[in-house]
Amino acid sequence: MLITGKQMLDVAKENHFAVPAFNAGSGQLLTAVMEACEEAKSPFMMAIHPLELEFLRDSFVSQVIYEANHSKVPVAIHLDHGASFEQVIHAIQLGFTSVMIDGSHLPFEENIAMTQKVVEAAHAVGVSVEAELGTIGDTGNTVEGGVSEIIYTDPTKAKEFVERTEIDSLAIAIGTAHGIYPKNVEPKLRLDILAEIAKIVDIPLVLHGGSSNPDKEISQAVDLGIAKINISSDIKISFADKLREVLDSGNAEIREPNVVFPDCNLAAKETALHKINLFKSDNKLDLYY
Repeated sequence: MLITGKQMLDVAKENHFAVPAFNAGSGQLLTAVMEACEEAKSPFMMAIHPLELEFLRDSFVSQVIYEANHSKVPVAIHLDHGASFEQVIHAIQLGFTSVMIDGSHLPFEENIAMTQKVVEAAHAVGVSVEAELGTIGDTGNTVEGGVSEIIYTDPTKAKEFVERTEIDSLAIAIGTAHGIYPKNVEPKLRLDILAEIAKIVDIPLVLHGGSSNPDKEISQAVDLGIAKINISSDIKISFADKLREVLDSGNAEIREPNVVFPDCNLAAKETALHKINLFKSDNKLDLYY
């Protein structure tokens, strides 16, 4: 069932769980997360970054739409970290039901102006809008990128930003980073900032960079009001680790995709199921019907 981001996240906020937004940047990963969500009866957002879309080609979106329309699982197709008005419009034309405009690197007023422009265009055709205030860190080689120095979201600025832009969800910076943290780095979320924002902002809050954070902190973030968590690196690493194992098996005749990929899909699916249970989004389908 294909729905908008607002339809999906408003339910999550009201019922105190977080929707997983999986950056499933291939047909195999799409299959893995679809199977996980159908098994767990969990809604999810199919997040596609502009660089992923460039690699996958526009036709991939038609595959996602087909899967959504032939499943009981609520699915929103989400543009992740759209960097320009043009990227957002292209995504809307392809059939995305949710878009993110990321002006977090811009001065506050410029971020507002860009976001307002996107909201006006997207809302006119029933598409939901996510924006970001503050900056997400970057741990290395990820399509999502990030910055070397995290700027935490100011709660009072967040309230003003939401009121002036009329966005549907807000990504906040409380100490996460895109990618997997180096072994010498121990991530720690500023849950106090999250709690303060949740008190004064009345739309769903989003956590980017949710891979490899301690489960306890993620669970606490959900309890405090996070309604969507982006997961990219964790499912891709599970898939890639299993792929290396399959290809290093010593059998040079392994080449058929239907032989190479099933175990990789299963590994990614198991990781997705872990995240779904952690986010408390399992067994929530009845809330959408």
